[in-house]
Order: sequence, then C-alpha cells, then structure tokens
Amino acid sequence: MKKFILSVLVSASLLSCQQNTEKELTMNTANPLLKTEFSTPFEVPPFNDLQPAHFEEAMLKGMEEQKEEIQLIIDQTDAPTWKNTILPMENSGKTFARASRIFYNLNSSHTNDEIQEIARSMSAESAAHSDFIYMNLELFERVSSVWEDNQESSELSPQQFKVLENTYKRFVRSGAVLEKEAQVQLAEINAKIAEMTTQFGQNILSDTNDFSLLIDDEKRLSGIPASLIEAAKKRAKENDYETKWMFTLQNSNVMPILAYAEDRELRKEIYKAYKNRGNNDNDFNNSQLAIDLANLRLEKANLLGFDTYADYALENTMAKDRNTVEAFLEKLWKPALIVAEKEHQNIAQQLVQDGIEDEVQPWDYKFYLEQIKKDEFEINNQEVAEYFSLAQVRDGIFTVTDKLFGLQFKELEDVPVYHEEVSAWEVTEKDGTHVGVLYMDMHPRSSKRSGAWMTSFRPQSVKDGERYAPVISINCNFTEATSSKPSLLTFDEVTTFFHEFGHALHGLLSNVEYESLAGTSVPRDFVELPSQVMENWATDPEVLKMYAFHYESGEVIPDELINKLEELSTFGQGFATTEYLASSLLDMNYHTIEVPLKVDASTFEVETLNEAGLPSSITARHSSTHFAHIFAGGYSAGYYSYIWSGVLDSDAFDQFKQTELFNQEKAKSFRENILETGGTEEPMELYKRFRGSEPSIEPLLKKRGLDVESYDDELKG
Repeated sequence: MKKFILSVLVSASLLSCQQNTEKELTMNTANPLLKTEFSTPFEVPPFNDLQPAHFEEAMLKGMEEQKEEIQLIIDQTDAPTWKNTILPMENSGKTFARASRIFYNLNSSHTNDEIQEIARSMSAESAAHSDFIYMNLELFERVSSVWEDNQESSELSPQQFKVLENTYKRFVRSGAVLEKEAQVQLAEINAKIAEMTTQFGQNILSDTNDFSLLIDDEKRLSGIPASLIEAAKKRAKENDYETKWMFTLQNSNVMPILAYAEDRELRKEIYKAYKNRGNNDNDFNNSQLAIDLANLRLEKANLLGFDTYADYALENTMAKDRNTVEAFLEKLWKPALIVAEKEHQNIAQQLVQDGIEDEVQPWDYKFYLEQIKKDEFEINNQEVAEYFSLAQVRDGIFTVTDKLFGLQFKELEDVPVYHEEVSAWEVTEKDGTHVGVLYMDMHPRSSKRSGAWMTSFRPQSVKDGERYAPVISINCNFTEATSSKPSLLTFDEVTTFFHEFGHALHGLLSNVEYESLAGTSVPRDFVELPSQVMENWATDPEVLKMYAFHYESGEVIPDELINKLEELSTFGQGFATTEYLASSLLDMNYHTIEVPLKVDASTFEVETLNEAGLPSSITARHSSTHFAHIFAGGYSAGYYSYIWSGVLDSDAFDQFKQTELFNQEKAKSFRENILETGGTEEPMELYKRFRGSEPSIEPLLKKRGLDVESYDDELKG
C-alpha cells in the first residue's frame, strides 16, 4: 500500500497504473452496478440481483473510471473555468459513488462475513483514491485558479459558488498545499484511519453478537415486560435451550431490563456487559484502536496546520472552534449536575427503603427512576407502550408530515428490498408528484448494527434538467412483535421514530441542483435540526390524540395519561442530560489532545470524567470502546451536535407553539429554508431566514428542566 501511495503521488502520468495487480478488472455485463441505470421501479437498487462480489468489482472499476475523468480535466489546454473544471469534477465518479453508497449501507443494515471482509479490504483503497484526487497538484492548480478568479466578482449562481468553495476547501483540508513528503505521510495516516474505523465498527457488532445472557430461574425475570420474556424464551428455544431465557445486548433488550428487572444482580450483569462492549478479552477489543485513532487524528491535524483535531474538524461547522463548543457544554453541564444530584438523592432513599446497604450504582438509575415515576406520577411505561404500536406511530408520522408539508405515503409491493422485514414507500406531493422512495427497516437482527440512523441509497440531484428523486432509508432497532402482541414502542422509541423520520424528510425534500449539496450534506451541528424538531410533534398533546390508540381496544390515549406524560417531560433529565454531556466531553477530550496519548482508553475515560466531576453513579452514555459515533462514524469532535441542534429545534418549535401547531406559513418557510436547501448556504443564515433571528437557548433549558434561573443560588455557589 505504501508503494502504491508513493507512486500515485509522484506523477499524474501514472493514473492508468493498475491499482491492484492481483485483481485484473474486466467489464462484467452481469454486474447490475456497472449498468448506467437500474431497470427497477423508480431505479431503486436491484437488491435481489446483487452479490457481495459485485460491489468490489464495481467500486474498483468506478475508481478507474474516475481517474480517467480526472485526467481529462487535467489534460485540457483551455484556461480553468467552472464549466471545464468544477462541474466535471462534481459529475465524476458516479459508478464508484453509487456502488459505495449501496455497499456501505448494507454493511450497516444487513451485513455478512463476505461484506465485512470487502469493507476491510476496500477501506484503504477508498482512502487512497480520495487522496489521489485531492492531493493532485495539477488538478488543485486548476481548482485554485477558478477559486481566485471568482473572489472579487463572480457570475456563478449561489449554488455553483458553494460547490466551488466546498471543492477548493476540500483540497486544502486534504493536504493539496503540502509538500510531497507530507502528502505521502498524510496519505498513509488516512489509510490507517480508514482501516481502523472500519474495524472499530465491526468489532462492536461482533462483540454484541458474541454475548448472550442465559437465565434458567424464572423468578429472576420478575418485573421484566411479558413481551420481552416471551421473546427471550423463543430466542432460547431457537438456540436449543428449551428451559432457559436468552437475552442479547440489543438496546431493545438491555433498556427494559435496566428499567424493570427487580433482580439487582441481573441489572448489574446486563449493564456491565453492555458498557464493556469492545472492551473484553477477545478479538473484538477496541481499547487500543480508540487511542490509536485519537493519536492518528492529532497527527493528521498537525500536518494540516492545526493544533488539535477538534480545531480541524470544527472549522466548517456552525460552532467554528473548540472554545465555542467547550463554553456551550459548560453552560449546560453545571445545571445538569445539579438536577442529577437531586435525582441521586431520591434514588439513595429508595435503596434504603429496599434495605440495600450500598451506594447508588449506574444499574440502579433507570430502575429507580421508573419506580419513582410509578409512585409519584402513577404511570407505568409498559402500559404507556400499549398505546404506541409501531403501525399506529408510523401512521401518526404520516399524518403530521401531511399536515405540515402535504406529503402522501403509499406502500410499494413491487420494489426489491434487501431484507424481508424492510418495507418500501413512495412519497408524493398532494397532487401526486413523485418526491422519492423511503425504505423503513425497524427491528434488530444479528446482521444489523445497533442504534438508529437515516441514510441515502441515492441523494437528490438534477438529471437532464429535471429533479432526480432521492431514495432514502431509516433504520431502527425497535421492540419486536411477539406471538401475542404487535410491536409496541416505548415512549423513547416513539420519539426516535419521529427523529429519524425528520432526517428522512431532510433527504426526501431536498431540491438542489448539485448532488454534493443535497439533503443532509450540511455541517454536523446543523444536521440534527430537522430530526430533533420532529420529536416535538411526537409528544405534543394535540398530535398524540391523532395516533396514540390502544393496540387492543382502539381507545384513544386518555387526557389523564397525556397530562402525566407532559408532567414527566423533564423527569429524569438530570441523568439523561448528564450522561449525554459526559460523552460529549469525552469526545472533545479525545480530540483536543496536543500530544499523543500514552494511556489506555479506560484510564483516559476515567480521568476525563473524574476531572469533569461526573458522579460515580452515572457513566457516559457511550464508553470509549463502543463509541461508534466518534470512532466509526462522522461525529469525531462533533457529538455535541445533538444538543447544539437541540437549541435550534426547541427555538424553532417554539415558533409553531406561539401560533398554531400546523402553521402553514411557518411550515412552508421551514421546508423552503431548511429541508429543501441542503448545504447550499451557511446554516445560520438559513435558520435566521426561517426564524427571523438567531436562536435562543432558553427554550431548550426550559424543555429539559434545566433553566438557569431556577438554580441561580446553586450556580453561584
């Protein structure tokens, strides 16, 4: 690999060299990914015809095609312009991009050993291909010339100028201005980072699947929801444990056990297994990978002229720099700790009442908060879930998006899907105009990573002068149906569904000219606004009555229960906000180091959180060794984005609440200025165009019960 990187960086004349001499590429007409268009309805991916080997062939072939396209740009004798340099760059690499997008989506949602092996082998190849383009001095000289020519005055459209700006900045941030020796070093670092992030994510999945908790004493299951017990019994039988119950480390198993299991040792066992993912004495240990990734990112940032990786990562975000992020987190940290301490005292009293002579432990929090909730609010989350069947929540989301944006949803029976559990939907305007296709993949399985996410199989663009509709997917790991009950969602799962649907709307409603600006191609700390604002409609009393019906009786959720849910909106927020902020602080500490780390990940994590003052009874939401957001995803030095966007979404929804819930004027403005615009303009400018001013933090603090005025005396102390 080092020899390859050196060769491609020395001279552009070697563009036609064989990228991998062991793999002779020949055009295979049987490979659907090498066709110009798919022959499926709406040109969705032909999942039924795809084999893992198709992806590797198409990606390698796509790289060669893009190299040829790039060489044509370089070989031109005409002076560089938008039309002969930036536009053909924007349109290059279609085969590679399409194959990669489908492949990596399947690697997350329905993987297997062959796909994972290809992902490992292709990670360094893909990184080297990107370096080959964005470290190419001849190509950069043309891009730089167009950039300079358009600084004083420009005839480019705003979108064209944004593509130009993004292209120029990507070259600079990729090391195009570095000396050759530094470029080679950076290319090697990029290859290592790509390999390690792929391995980190695969290790989490493998370690999660490697664990199972077998229970042979039914008494230990006291308090756990009957549907979860039934599913555990079925799972055990499928694995030849006829007299046992089998639980996994999927969220839909772990969280109910932590909230309801009366057996404290059982809660402790599942909690420790969950927190130790990626940190066990096996082949899936991520401890060293986390440290190595943090150190490599520091080295990369230094090569590019930044003191820390956070300085590099935050340059093109709304926050702009680490000082802004750290000050923002600090503003929330102390109020959250104050509320968490009050919750801690209540839980400690419950332990005493239960005759437990022990300090409050992390596996006590969810259980006792649930007990306090029952006692003080007379509300049972298991009973609440009976009003939220998956199908009803889905229909509720459809109703909300219809009332806000006029969107219609029709299930498609004639399109290929990548798994039998996946459903596909056509999304249209009220007049029938096609908007896009939406896949929904709702339940956990061993071939699917944990968590919830939205992705795109095809981003929106313009083709032959017409809007080319996107193909979007949302993926969740919700509670499964049993033989006696449909899939009943917890209230957290309900808001997660609305959240991911907000991301989907961002992708579906995109209406830009250039693919690189489409949908969610926005700064990390802006991308969560469309998703998080949807959560507000999920929990609004008026909306609840539109979709929350008892799965058996069909009775609409009663006002008494709605009122209790409203009262509970700030309950437990000290714990929830503190564990989230702890992970945000951990992320920032990993990425603000100025010298390489020489400690192990666990030690670094403990030292970071102790210094921040995190109580021992609360741990970070994501431990280092399974912190996929920052070590296997795109949120390094960016996990703060969720609560940063929380300021935006709380402030935005406040605009609707001050007028009417489905205010058509404001919905139209939100669609036109946020959902349709992608990354065409600076986020704050788009937000101010919708809102009329910059956002206020007060609605967020109030929503979480952390409003500063309530704690003035304690904050001063």
